[in-house]
Amino acid sequence: MLKKIVISLALTLSVFFGFIIWIKGLIPPQEQDFSTTTVSDLSYLQQLPRESRGKILAVVTSTETMGDNGKATGYELTELARPYYIFSANGFIVDIASPKGGKPPAVIDKDDLGPFDYAFLNDPEAQQKVNHSIPIDQVSAEDYQAVFFVGGKGTMFDFPDNPHIQSLVREIYNSGKIIGAVCHGPAALANVTLDNGKPLIADRQISAFTNEEELFLIPDAEQRFPFLLEDRLREQGAFFQAGPTYLEQVSVDGQLITGQNPWSTWLAAESMVSAMGYTPVPRQTTPAEQTVKLLLTYEQRGFTEATEKLQKLQERGKIDQRLLAMHGVVSVMRWEPGRALDIIRLLSKSQD
Repeated sequence: MLKKIVISLALTLSVFFGFIIWIKGLIPPQEQDFSTTTVSDLSYLQQLPRESRGKILAVVTSTETMGDNGKATGYELTELARPYYIFSANGFIVDIASPKGGKPPAVIDKDDLGPFDYAFLNDPEAQQKVNHSIPIDQVSAEDYQAVFFVGGKGTMFDFPDNPHIQSLVREIYNSGKIIGAVCHGPAALANVTLDNGKPLIADRQISAFTNEEELFLIPDAEQRFPFLLEDRLREQGAFFQAGPTYLEQVSVDGQLITGQNPWSTWLAAESMVSAMGYTPVPRQTTPAEQTVKLLLTYEQRGFTEATEKLQKLQERGKIDQRLLAMHGVVSVMRWEPGRALDIIRLLSKSQD
């Protein structure tokens, strides 16, 4: 009996890993090299409002390693670069701050980078700001119309209990201004208490990186981090709003605007612009955003409507086939064969 179990397990694992390798083989190579992209190459950024609408502060982590295990971390470049240009295109000057000031550590995954991210890396003004970030204890809340907390796993260590971050958030909130955060960025809100002694996020709709997303990527996350972000936000009384894993989910609750993960960054930033009373400058959605919309349609309405959505999206632009294929891989790793097969079918149709 034991021998049969071992053989059965071996066959199952062989099929499992073979399926993953097969799906990865469907992932097309990156079609275009965006590494030399500059601000002048992005037509979206050539339509700036004539007058400044004020300033927005983007806050990034200063933490370089995750706890005592030495694993490198920092802020997520994509979660800074994209809001930076959304805010800039809509007439706001963006300052960048961090708990320690100076040059903060960045997490740069080249597989995730697009034109806006490379433009940020090649933008002398943006690089000057991020490489010389303002120490958070030198920031004055009255100088800003909004604050945006950039994600990155390092935030879990130096955002929640930082008294200067807590004071900044409280002052921005009491002034009726906008507070935004994405992915792990809402860690900045986790321990903020209002003047009446009530947690800032109590009875508020909040989105952030979910337990499911965290534990899938880091199974021992409960040991690596001081807490799981979703757990802490719920403990503080938040109405936690979780969308499908690794897809777009943004919660807007008055002054608080929070996004679940990196794929929520664009909408979170544009929702902040709307909350400040402005209509966001029109922007062509990226292939990755198109793919996220396709996957959301699949999650909410099923394969047939997703197929129809795919046809409509392809009429307007490209699909990010690499992202679509990677969701197929994730489905296999999560033992969701039905979802994996549906995504492969969508991937095949996108290549027709």
